[in-house]
Amino acid sequence: MQKIVPNIWCNGNAEEVGEFYASVFPTAHAEVESHYPHEGLLDFQQPLAGQPLTVGLTIAGTRLVLINAGDEFSPNPSVSFMLNFDPLLFDADEPAARARLDEVWEALSEQGSVMMPLQEYPFSKRYGWVQDRHGVSWQLMLTDPAGDPRPFLLPALMFCGTAQNMATQAVDHYLDVFREAGTDTELGMRVTYPAPQGPATTDSVMFSDFRLGDQWFTAMDSGVEQDFSFTCGMSLEVNCADQAEIDLLWGRLSAVPEAEQCGWLADFAGLSWQIVPARMAEIMQTPGAFERMMPMKKLVIAELEGASAG
Repeated sequence: MQKIVPNIWCNGNAEEVGEFYASVFPTAHAEVESHYPHEGLLDFQQPLAGQPLTVGLTIAGTRLVLINAGDEFSPNPSVSFMLNFDPLLFDADEPAARARLDEVWEALSEQGSVMMPLQEYPFSKRYGWVQDRHGVSWQLMLTDPAGDPRPFLLPALMFCGTAQNMATQAVDHYLDVFREAGTDTELGMRVTYPAPQGPATTDSVMFSDFRLGDQWFTAMDSGVEQDFSFTCGMSLEVNCADQAEIDLLWGRLSAVPEAEQCGWLADFAGLSWQIVPARMAEIMQTPGAFERMMPMKKLVIAELEGASAG
């Protein structure tokens, strides 16, 4: 099971969003995985009774989850997805990898907005950053196969707005926390700005990547003033082996008491996490589990299972 699963908040259209990405990426697959119950919902959830709750999306072996909800939150570019078009990953030459990149770019940019044009940059022969029609941001890069291997899709964190220049502190914290929880971690590359750029200083991170377990992530401090930062629109769901792991991660990551609800928390930089048991899908199929969960902050497995026991 994938340890950390990026979650994307959708405004009642998770099935449509999943179908869109399944059409963009040739190997992608999307399917409804759970539904809202008909009882135990809060008032604002009543219109969703019986409707899909989550849609599972797999892109090149990486699992994402689309949350079907209301208009309370939406994705923004503080969390995007880096797509590495490495010829070695595609068992192809550079022109073929470039052609695949261009096809995906065309599909994602249709009815979307370009944040950085698709062109050559000092760090890549072909790179572009686009926010698609559903508000999700993607960074497409033609990768040098001579570099260290990385997966096709990496969640990318941009520390900006209220989290500006927190990349180093945050990444070091994540590495320490997950290492304490028994997960193997690694800091890969970390490059700072050679000169001040916008709100970024020479201590700010221009690019870095890091590994939590088997998964790679990227992080950077924005070199442009931004009026947004992390929200529940994009969150990281952590599948925990047991209550002890839930307790440890919750205690080390949660820094905003008012953000604690139903296993959700926000860390000191504002990044949203969902700390859940790995058996969450099984537990939530039992009668009364959803209703029992709603008033919880940190999830307690015994109490969730107690709901199914009567």
